[in-house]
Amino acid sequence: MTEDSISADDWAAAMAEQGGGEVALSGSAGNPLGALEAGGGTDDERLGLILDIPVHVTVELGRTRLPIRNLLQLAQGSVIELDGLAGEPMDVLVNGCLIAQGEVVVVNDKFGIRLTDIITPAERMRRLSLK
Repeated sequence: MTEDSISADDWAAAMAEQGGGEVALSGSAGNPLGALEAGGGTDDERLGLILDIPVHVTVELGRTRLPIRNLLQLAQGSVIELDGLAGEPMDVLVNGCLIAQGEVVVVNDKFGIRLTDIITPAERMRRLSLK
């Protein structure tokens, strides 16, 4: 293990220290194509078909709008004011959709986020319909 990497054990220890549990999902066994048939395959086999699909996870501190004039005046050491307040939860987005909020944690000098609030599927659907 390199100095820059954090093992899964480090994160698991940090989660256990905070009272969080460990969630493990395993891939499907047997014939994954059988799960594509109508009603075919177990729930694990059907879930196994999507477990390796990559998604973009974004943690957002805040946003702001700047005119190009101000953007071009930025230099090293400039501060950009964001709409988020210090200490308020950060948004966790998956493929651009809000799924949770959380707070920053540091494990072995690396930043992470501890989820404090998960958006319910019903609330996610409501937010999508408003767009």
